[in-house]
Amino acid sequence: MTMNAAIWDDYLDKLIEPWQEKTLPFVSTHYIDQLRKDALSQVKSLRLPTSRDETWRFTDISALRDTLFQRASIAALPDFDYQNNTFLDDPAHRLVFVDGQYTPELSSQITDDAIAVCNLSDLTAACIPQTEQHLGQLASFQNDVFVALNTALMHDGVCIVISENASVTLPIHILYVTSGKEVATYPRCLFVAKTGSKATIIEEYISLQQGATLTNTVTEIYTENSAHVNHIRLQRENSQAFHIANNTVFIEKAAHYAVVSLAFGAYISRFDQKLILAEGAECEIDGLALLADKQLADTHTFIDHTKPHGRSRQLHKCIVDDSARGVFSGDIMVRLHAQQTDARQLNHNLLLSEKARMDTKPQLEIFADDVKCAHGATVGQLDKDSLFYLQSRGFAEAEARNLLTYAFGGEIIDRINVPSLKKRLEEYILTKTRVG
Repeated sequence: MTMNAAIWDDYLDKLIEPWQEKTLPFVSTHYIDQLRKDALSQVKSLRLPTSRDETWRFTDISALRDTLFQRASIAALPDFDYQNNTFLDDPAHRLVFVDGQYTPELSSQITDDAIAVCNLSDLTAACIPQTEQHLGQLASFQNDVFVALNTALMHDGVCIVISENASVTLPIHILYVTSGKEVATYPRCLFVAKTGSKATIIEEYISLQQGATLTNTVTEIYTENSAHVNHIRLQRENSQAFHIANNTVFIEKAAHYAVVSLAFGAYISRFDQKLILAEGAECEIDGLALLADKQLADTHTFIDHTKPHGRSRQLHKCIVDDSARGVFSGDIMVRLHAQQTDARQLNHNLLLSEKARMDTKPQLEIFADDVKCAHGATVGQLDKDSLFYLQSRGFAEAEARNLLTYAFGGEIIDRINVPSLKKRLEEYILTKTRVG
Protein backbone atom coordinates (compact mmCIF):
# COMPACT_ATOMS: atom_id res chain seq x y z
CA MET A 1 0.00 0.00 0.00
CA THR A 2 1.44 3.38 -0.93
CA MET A 3 1.10 6.66 0.86
CA ASN A 4 -1.20 7.83 -1.91
CA ALA A 5 -3.85 5.48 -0.68
CA ALA A 6 -6.93 7.52 0.12
CA ILE A 7 -7.45 6.28 3.64
CA TRP A 8 -8.73 8.95 5.97
CA ASP A 9 -6.59 9.06 9.02
CA ASP A 10 -8.61 9.95 12.09
CA TYR A 11 -5.49 10.98 13.97
CA LEU A 12 -4.64 13.55 11.30
CA ASP A 13 -8.17 14.89 11.57
CA LYS A 14 -7.75 15.39 15.31
CA LEU A 15 -4.28 16.89 14.81
CA ILE A 16 -5.64 19.51 12.43
CA GLU A 17 -8.74 20.33 14.47
CA PRO A 18 -7.16 22.75 17.02
CA TRP A 19 -5.69 24.79 14.18
CA GLN A 20 -9.07 25.38 12.63
CA GLU A 21 -10.74 26.54 15.83
CA LYS A 22 -8.94 29.85 15.97
CA THR A 23 -8.38 32.62 13.50
CA LEU A 24 -4.85 32.21 12.24
CA PRO A 25 -2.59 35.25 12.60
CA PHE A 26 -1.45 34.69 9.08
CA VAL A 27 -1.58 37.38 6.47
CA SER A 28 -4.02 36.55 3.73
CA THR A 29 -3.02 36.59 0.09
CA HIS A 30 -4.69 34.72 -2.69
CA TYR A 31 -1.53 32.70 -3.37
CA ILE A 32 -0.95 31.66 0.23
CA ASP A 33 -4.61 30.99 0.88
CA GLN A 34 -4.75 28.70 -2.13
CA LEU A 35 -1.47 26.99 -1.20
CA ARG A 36 -2.75 26.20 2.27
CA LYS A 37 -6.11 25.09 0.94
CA ASP A 38 -4.49 22.74 -1.60
CA ALA A 39 -2.18 21.29 1.05
CA LEU A 40 -5.06 20.69 3.46
CA SER A 41 -6.96 18.91 0.73
CA GLN A 42 -3.90 16.76 0.07
CA VAL A 43 -3.52 15.86 3.74
CA LYS A 44 -6.96 14.29 3.55
CA SER A 45 -5.79 11.94 0.81
CA LEU A 46 -2.70 10.82 2.72
CA ARG A 47 -1.99 8.99 5.91
CA LEU A 48 0.82 8.81 8.43
CA PRO A 49 3.61 6.51 7.24
CA THR A 50 4.29 3.20 8.92
CA SER A 51 7.21 0.79 8.82
CA ARG A 52 5.42 -0.93 5.91
CA ASP A 53 6.33 2.07 3.73
CA GLU A 54 9.76 1.49 2.19
CA THR A 55 11.18 4.91 3.06
CA TRP A 56 10.03 4.55 6.68
CA ARG A 57 10.99 0.89 7.03
CA PHE A 58 13.41 1.46 9.91
CA THR A 59 11.53 4.27 11.63
CA ASP A 60 8.43 3.41 13.61
CA ILE A 61 6.57 6.60 14.51
CA SER A 62 3.48 4.88 15.91
CA ALA A 63 4.29 6.41 19.32
CA LEU A 64 3.33 9.75 17.80
CA ARG A 65 -0.29 8.68 18.05
CA ASP A 66 -0.06 8.46 21.85
CA THR A 67 -0.39 12.23 22.07
CA LEU A 68 -2.90 14.57 20.49
CA PHE A 69 -0.66 17.58 20.12
CA GLN A 70 -2.42 20.87 20.67
CA ARG A 71 -1.63 24.18 19.09
CA ALA A 72 1.21 25.86 20.95
CA SER A 73 0.68 29.27 22.48
CA ILE A 74 3.42 31.56 23.69
CA ALA A 75 4.04 31.20 27.39
CA ALA A 76 6.38 32.98 29.76
CA LEU A 77 9.99 31.94 29.33
CA PRO A 78 11.39 31.62 32.85
CA ASP A 79 13.95 29.02 31.82
CA PHE A 80 15.11 30.73 28.69
CA ASP A 81 18.82 30.96 29.36
CA TYR A 82 19.61 33.06 26.35
CA GLN A 83 22.78 34.47 27.84
CA ASN A 84 24.70 31.23 28.16
CA ASN A 85 23.11 28.53 26.14
CA THR A 86 21.11 29.71 23.19
CA PHE A 87 22.30 32.95 21.67
CA LEU A 88 25.61 33.03 19.85
CA ASP A 89 28.58 34.80 21.36
CA ASP A 90 29.56 35.90 17.86
CA PRO A 91 27.75 38.90 16.41
CA ALA A 92 24.81 37.65 14.37
CA HIS A 93 21.48 38.59 12.90
CA ARG A 94 18.97 36.81 15.14
CA LEU A 95 15.37 35.79 14.50
CA VAL A 96 13.59 33.99 17.35
CA PHE A 97 10.36 32.04 17.07
CA VAL A 98 8.71 30.86 20.29
CA ASP A 99 6.06 28.17 19.95
CA GLY A 100 5.96 28.87 16.25
CA GLN A 101 5.40 32.61 16.58
CA TYR A 102 7.95 35.29 15.70
CA THR A 103 9.12 37.00 18.90
CA PRO A 104 10.57 40.44 18.17
CA GLU A 105 11.60 41.13 21.79
CA LEU A 106 14.09 38.24 21.62
CA SER A 107 15.23 38.98 18.07
CA SER A 108 17.76 41.51 16.89
CA GLN A 109 16.95 44.25 14.46
CA ILE A 110 18.45 43.51 11.07
CA THR A 111 19.74 46.75 9.57
CA ASP A 112 21.83 45.29 6.76
CA ASP A 113 20.56 46.62 3.44
CA ALA A 114 21.72 43.40 1.77
CA ILE A 115 19.09 41.38 3.64
CA ALA A 116 15.33 41.52 3.23
CA VAL A 117 13.41 39.73 5.96
CA CYS A 118 9.70 39.32 6.35
CA ASN A 119 7.62 37.21 8.66
CA LEU A 120 4.96 35.13 7.06
CA SER A 121 2.49 36.35 9.69
CA ASP A 122 3.15 39.97 8.80
CA LEU A 123 4.04 40.16 5.13
CA THR A 124 4.79 43.59 3.77
CA ALA A 125 3.84 44.58 0.26
CA ALA A 126 7.51 44.37 -0.79
CA CYS A 127 7.80 40.76 0.41
CA ILE A 128 4.61 39.37 -1.05
CA PRO A 129 6.00 38.96 -4.61
CA GLN A 130 9.09 37.07 -3.35
CA THR A 131 6.98 34.80 -1.22
CA GLU A 132 4.51 34.10 -3.97
CA GLN A 133 7.34 33.38 -6.40
CA HIS A 134 9.07 30.79 -4.23
CA LEU A 135 7.04 29.57 -1.23
CA GLY A 136 5.84 26.02 -1.72
CA GLN A 137 7.62 25.62 -5.06
CA LEU A 138 10.41 23.28 -3.93
CA ALA A 139 9.01 21.20 -1.07
CA SER A 140 6.30 19.12 -2.68
CA PHE A 141 3.40 17.99 -0.52
CA GLN A 142 1.79 15.68 -3.07
CA ASN A 143 3.20 12.49 -1.54
CA ASP A 144 4.53 13.68 1.79
CA VAL A 145 2.00 13.99 4.57
CA PHE A 146 4.34 15.98 6.83
CA VAL A 147 5.15 18.57 4.16
CA ALA A 148 1.43 18.75 3.44
CA LEU A 149 0.65 19.27 7.14
CA ASN A 150 3.29 22.00 7.42
CA THR A 151 2.02 23.79 4.34
CA ALA A 152 -1.59 23.57 5.45
CA LEU A 153 -0.95 24.67 9.06
CA MET A 154 2.05 27.02 8.82
CA HIS A 155 0.96 30.09 10.73
CA ASP A 156 4.27 31.90 10.95
CA GLY A 157 7.72 31.63 9.49
CA VAL A 158 10.30 33.68 7.74
CA CYS A 159 11.29 34.70 4.24
CA ILE A 160 14.90 35.89 3.86
CA VAL A 161 16.31 37.27 0.63
CA ILE A 162 20.00 38.14 0.13
CA SER A 163 20.54 40.85 -2.49
CA GLU A 164 22.41 40.22 -5.72
CA ASN A 165 26.22 40.16 -5.32
CA ALA A 166 25.91 41.01 -1.62
CA SER A 167 28.23 39.41 0.91
CA VAL A 168 26.62 39.14 4.34
CA THR A 169 29.40 38.79 6.90
CA LEU A 170 27.27 38.12 10.00
CA PRO A 171 25.56 34.74 10.26
CA ILE A 172 21.76 34.73 10.28
CA HIS A 173 20.62 32.76 13.33
CA ILE A 174 17.04 31.47 13.24
CA LEU A 175 16.15 30.03 16.63
CA TYR A 176 12.98 27.97 17.09
CA VAL A 177 11.98 27.52 20.74
CA THR A 178 9.26 25.20 22.03
CA SER A 179 8.34 26.26 25.55
CA GLY A 180 5.55 23.82 26.46
CA LYS A 181 4.72 20.14 26.10
CA GLU A 182 2.13 18.13 24.18
CA VAL A 183 2.08 20.92 21.61
CA ALA A 184 2.81 21.01 17.89
CA THR A 185 4.54 23.68 15.83
CA TYR A 186 4.95 23.95 12.06
CA PRO A 187 7.89 26.29 11.35
CA ARG A 188 8.45 27.41 7.78
CA CYS A 189 11.54 29.04 6.28
CA LEU A 190 12.14 30.37 2.79
CA PHE A 191 15.71 31.48 2.02
CA VAL A 192 16.74 33.01 -1.31
CA ALA A 193 20.39 33.85 -2.12
CA LYS A 194 20.37 36.03 -5.21
CA THR A 195 23.00 35.78 -7.96
CA GLY A 196 26.57 36.13 -6.70
CA SER A 197 25.61 36.58 -3.04
CA LYS A 198 27.20 34.96 0.02
CA ALA A 199 25.63 34.21 3.40
CA THR A 200 25.61 31.84 6.38
CA ILE A 201 22.35 30.67 7.89
CA ILE A 202 22.02 28.85 11.23
CA GLU A 203 18.80 26.99 11.89
CA GLU A 204 18.43 25.79 15.47
CA TYR A 205 15.66 23.96 17.34
CA ILE A 206 15.44 23.74 21.12
CA SER A 207 12.83 22.94 23.77
CA LEU A 208 12.71 24.34 27.28
CA GLN A 209 11.23 21.44 29.21
CA GLN A 210 10.78 17.70 29.06
CA GLY A 211 7.64 16.31 27.48
CA ALA A 212 6.34 15.11 24.15
CA THR A 213 6.23 17.81 21.49
CA LEU A 214 5.91 17.74 17.72
CA THR A 215 8.02 19.96 15.50
CA ASN A 216 7.17 19.57 11.83
CA THR A 217 9.35 21.97 9.87
CA VAL A 218 10.00 22.76 6.21
CA THR A 219 12.87 24.84 4.79
CA GLU A 220 13.16 25.83 1.14
CA ILE A 221 16.43 27.33 -0.16
CA TYR A 222 17.13 28.85 -3.57
CA THR A 223 20.81 29.38 -4.34
CA GLU A 224 20.93 31.40 -7.54
CA ASN A 225 23.78 31.52 -10.08
CA SER A 226 27.24 31.73 -8.48
CA ALA A 227 25.81 32.29 -4.99
CA HIS A 228 27.47 30.71 -1.93
CA VAL A 229 25.36 29.55 1.02
CA ASN A 230 26.62 27.97 4.23
CA HIS A 231 23.87 26.32 6.23
CA ILE A 232 24.21 24.94 9.76
CA ARG A 233 21.29 23.00 11.16
CA LEU A 234 21.17 22.05 14.84
CA GLN A 235 18.42 19.99 16.46
CA ARG A 236 18.72 19.63 20.24
CA GLU A 237 15.16 19.26 21.47
CA ASN A 238 14.20 17.30 24.59
CA SER A 239 14.46 13.51 24.74
CA GLN A 240 10.68 12.99 24.41
CA ALA A 241 10.20 15.21 21.37
CA PHE A 242 9.26 14.24 17.83
CA HIS A 243 11.08 16.21 15.15
CA ILE A 244 10.12 15.80 11.48
CA ALA A 245 12.00 18.04 9.05
CA ASN A 246 12.29 18.66 5.33
CA ASN A 247 15.06 20.70 3.71
CA THR A 248 14.80 21.16 -0.06
CA VAL A 249 17.47 23.12 -1.93
CA PHE A 250 17.84 24.21 -5.54
CA ILE A 251 21.44 25.06 -6.52
CA GLU A 252 21.64 26.98 -9.76
CA LYS A 253 24.55 27.22 -12.21
CA ALA A 254 28.01 27.52 -10.63
CA ALA A 255 26.48 28.05 -7.19
CA HIS A 256 27.79 26.44 -4.00
CA TYR A 257 25.77 25.13 -1.06
CA ALA A 258 27.29 23.60 2.08
CA VAL A 259 25.30 22.24 5.00
CA VAL A 260 26.26 20.73 8.34
CA SER A 261 23.32 19.08 10.09
CA LEU A 262 23.54 17.98 13.72
CA ALA A 263 20.96 15.77 15.43
CA PHE A 264 21.47 15.60 19.16
CA GLY A 265 17.99 15.69 20.65
CA ALA A 266 14.46 14.28 20.27
CA TYR A 267 13.08 10.84 20.98
CA ILE A 268 12.43 10.29 17.27
CA SER A 269 13.80 12.60 14.60
CA ARG A 270 13.50 12.34 10.84
CA PHE A 271 15.38 14.65 8.47
CA ASP A 272 14.61 14.51 4.75
CA GLN A 273 16.95 16.49 2.57
CA LYS A 274 16.72 16.97 -1.20
CA LEU A 275 19.27 18.89 -3.24
CA ILE A 276 18.90 19.65 -6.95
CA LEU A 277 22.08 20.66 -8.79
CA ALA A 278 22.16 22.62 -12.03
CA GLU A 279 25.19 22.89 -14.37
CA GLY A 280 28.48 23.36 -12.55
CA ALA A 281 26.75 23.49 -9.16
CA GLU A 282 28.48 22.17 -6.06
CA CYS A 283 27.28 20.95 -2.69
CA GLU A 284 28.83 19.63 0.50
CA ILE A 285 26.54 17.74 2.86
CA ASP A 286 27.89 16.81 6.25
CA GLY A 287 25.97 15.42 9.18
CA LEU A 288 26.42 14.06 12.67
CA ALA A 289 23.90 12.27 14.90
CA LEU A 290 24.80 11.69 18.52
CA LEU A 291 22.33 9.22 20.05
CA ALA A 292 21.84 7.53 23.42
CA ASP A 293 19.13 5.89 25.56
CA LYS A 294 16.27 4.95 23.20
CA GLN A 295 16.65 7.77 20.70
CA LEU A 296 16.16 7.23 17.00
CA ALA A 297 17.51 9.56 14.31
CA ASP A 298 16.68 8.92 10.66
CA THR A 299 18.41 10.89 7.91
CA HIS A 300 17.34 10.60 4.27
CA THR A 301 19.16 12.51 1.54
CA PHE A 302 18.58 12.72 -2.18
CA ILE A 303 21.19 14.51 -4.31
CA ASP A 304 19.91 15.06 -7.83
CA HIS A 305 22.53 15.90 -10.47
CA THR A 306 20.42 17.19 -13.36
CA LYS A 307 23.06 18.98 -15.50
CA PRO A 308 26.76 18.50 -16.45
CA HIS A 309 29.84 19.36 -14.36
CA GLY A 310 28.15 19.08 -10.98
CA ARG A 311 30.10 18.15 -7.88
CA SER A 312 28.78 16.74 -4.59
CA ARG A 313 30.49 15.59 -1.42
CA GLN A 314 28.70 13.94 1.47
CA LEU A 315 29.94 12.70 4.84
CA HIS A 316 27.41 11.55 7.42
CA LYS A 317 28.35 10.06 10.79
CA CYS A 318 26.40 8.53 13.66
CA ILE A 319 27.59 7.81 17.19
CA VAL A 320 25.10 5.43 18.76
CA ASP A 321 25.10 4.39 22.42
CA ASP A 322 22.81 2.44 24.79
CA SER A 323 19.69 1.14 22.98
CA ALA A 324 19.58 3.98 20.48
CA ARG A 325 19.19 3.51 16.75
CA GLY A 326 20.52 5.44 13.78
CA VAL A 327 19.23 5.30 10.21
CA PHE A 328 20.87 6.69 7.10
CA SER A 329 19.57 6.47 3.55
CA GLY A 330 21.52 8.40 0.94
CA ASP A 331 20.62 8.44 -2.74
CA ILE A 332 22.67 10.09 -5.48
CA MET A 333 20.96 10.45 -8.85
CA VAL A 334 23.03 11.28 -11.97
CA ARG A 335 20.63 11.98 -14.82
CA LEU A 336 21.20 11.30 -18.51
CA HIS A 337 22.66 14.68 -19.44
CA ALA A 338 24.65 15.21 -16.23
CA GLN A 339 27.98 14.26 -17.82
CA GLN A 340 31.24 14.81 -15.93
CA THR A 341 29.49 14.66 -12.60
CA ASP A 342 31.81 14.13 -9.64
CA ALA A 343 29.96 12.66 -6.64
CA ARG A 344 31.17 10.98 -3.47
CA GLN A 345 29.18 9.79 -0.50
CA LEU A 346 30.40 8.30 2.77
CA ASN A 347 28.50 7.12 5.83
CA HIS A 348 30.53 6.11 8.90
CA ASN A 349 28.92 4.87 12.09
CA LEU A 350 30.25 4.13 15.55
CA LEU A 351 28.40 1.80 17.92
CA LEU A 352 29.28 2.20 21.60
CA SER A 353 27.16 -0.57 23.10
CA GLU A 354 25.97 -4.06 22.22
CA LYS A 355 22.33 -2.89 21.97
CA ALA A 356 23.04 0.10 19.74
CA ARG A 357 21.84 -0.33 16.15
CA MET A 358 22.54 1.30 12.82
CA ASP A 359 20.78 0.81 9.48
CA THR A 360 22.47 2.33 6.46
CA LYS A 361 21.52 2.35 2.80
CA PRO A 362 23.78 4.33 0.42
CA GLN A 363 22.62 4.26 -3.20
CA LEU A 364 23.83 5.42 -6.61
CA GLU A 365 21.58 5.78 -9.66
CA ILE A 366 23.67 6.71 -12.70
CA PHE A 367 22.27 7.32 -16.20
CA ALA A 368 25.29 9.18 -17.67
CA ASP A 369 28.49 7.46 -18.80
CA ASP A 370 31.22 10.05 -18.22
CA VAL A 371 31.12 10.44 -14.46
CA LYS A 372 33.16 9.87 -11.30
CA CYS A 373 30.94 8.49 -8.53
CA ALA A 374 31.68 6.55 -5.37
CA HIS A 375 29.95 5.69 -2.14
CA GLY A 376 30.57 3.63 0.94
CA ALA A 377 29.41 2.88 4.45
CA THR A 378 30.96 1.44 7.60
CA VAL A 379 29.49 0.34 10.92
CA GLY A 380 31.89 -0.55 13.70
CA GLN A 381 33.18 -0.09 17.21
CA LEU A 382 36.17 1.77 18.53
CA ASP A 383 39.35 0.52 16.94
CA LYS A 384 41.13 -1.83 19.35
CA ASP A 385 44.56 -1.04 17.95
CA SER A 386 44.02 2.68 18.47
CA LEU A 387 42.77 2.03 22.00
CA PHE A 388 45.83 -0.07 22.74
CA TYR A 389 48.14 2.56 21.27
CA LEU A 390 46.68 5.35 23.44
CA GLN A 391 46.79 3.17 26.55
CA SER A 392 50.42 2.35 25.82
CA ARG A 393 51.05 6.10 25.85
CA GLY A 394 49.65 6.47 29.36
CA PHE A 395 45.94 7.09 28.78
CA ALA A 396 43.47 5.22 30.97
CA GLU A 397 41.01 3.08 29.00
CA ALA A 398 38.10 5.49 29.61
CA GLU A 399 40.21 8.46 28.54
CA ALA A 400 41.32 6.65 25.40
CA ARG A 401 37.71 5.78 24.52
CA ASN A 402 36.62 9.36 25.10
CA LEU A 403 39.39 10.72 22.92
CA LEU A 404 38.65 8.37 20.03
CA THR A 405 34.89 8.94 20.21
CA TYR A 406 35.32 12.69 20.25
CA ALA A 407 37.74 12.54 17.33
CA PHE A 408 35.18 10.53 15.35
CA GLY A 409 32.52 13.24 15.69
CA GLY A 410 34.94 16.17 15.77
CA GLU A 411 35.64 15.82 12.05
CA ILE A 412 32.10 17.11 11.36
CA ILE A 413 32.23 19.86 13.99
CA ASP A 414 35.46 21.15 12.43
CA ARG A 415 33.46 22.15 9.36
CA ILE A 416 31.39 24.73 11.25
CA ASN A 417 32.54 28.24 10.41
CA VAL A 418 31.00 30.12 13.37
CA PRO A 419 33.61 30.08 16.19
CA SER A 420 31.35 30.38 19.24
CA LEU A 421 28.94 27.75 17.96
CA LYS A 422 31.81 25.43 17.09
CA LYS A 423 33.28 25.82 20.58
CA ARG A 424 29.91 25.16 22.23
CA LEU A 425 29.38 22.02 20.16
CA GLU A 426 32.88 20.74 20.91
CA GLU A 427 32.12 21.05 24.63
CA TYR A 428 28.76 19.35 24.17
CA ILE A 429 30.27 16.37 22.37
CA LEU A 430 33.04 16.04 24.94
CA THR A 431 30.40 15.86 27.68
CA LYS A 432 28.12 13.45 25.83
CA THR A 433 30.85 11.08 24.75
CA ARG A 434 32.49 10.85 28.14
CA VAL A 435 32.49 7.31 29.48
CA GLY A 436 33.66 5.75 32.70
